[in-house]
Amino acid sequence: MNKKLIKGLVSLAILAFLFVPVMTFAANVTLNEIGYGYINNDINLGNKDPRTMVAQIINVAMLFLGIIAVVIVLLGGFKWMTAAGNEDKVSEAKKLLGAGIIGLVIILAAWGITTFILNSLINATQ
Repeated sequence: MNKKLIKGLVSLAILAFLFVPVMTFAANVTLNEIGYGYINNDINLGNKDPRTMVAQIINVAMLFLGIIAVVIVLLGGFKWMTAAGNEDKVSEAKKLLGAGIIGLVIILAAWGITTFILNSLINATQ
C-alpha cells in the first residue's frame, strides 16, 4: 500500500474528527452573536453529565480508529489476493494484515479499559 495514501486517509480521519465540533458550533452561532463577543441563550447546550459526554466522544474516536484498522486489514487482504505469487507483495500484505490485526486488538483493549474506568467513575460518584 502506498504510504502517502495511508497517511492521507489517517490525516483525513483526524481532521474530520477535529472539525466536527467546530462545524457544529458554527452552525449554532449567528454572526450577530460572534460580532458582539457573547453567546446568547439561543444555544441549548443541554444538561448532560460531562462524564457521559466524554464517554460518547471516546466511543466515536474508537469507532473511527476501528474503521481505519478494518480498512487496513481489507487492503492487506486485497494486496495478498492480487500479488499473483510475487513473494515481495505477499510479505508486504502479511505485514499489513498483521499491523491491522494488532491495531484492532489495541483499539478493542483501549475501548474496554476506558469503558470500564468511565462506568466505574460514573457509578462511584452517583
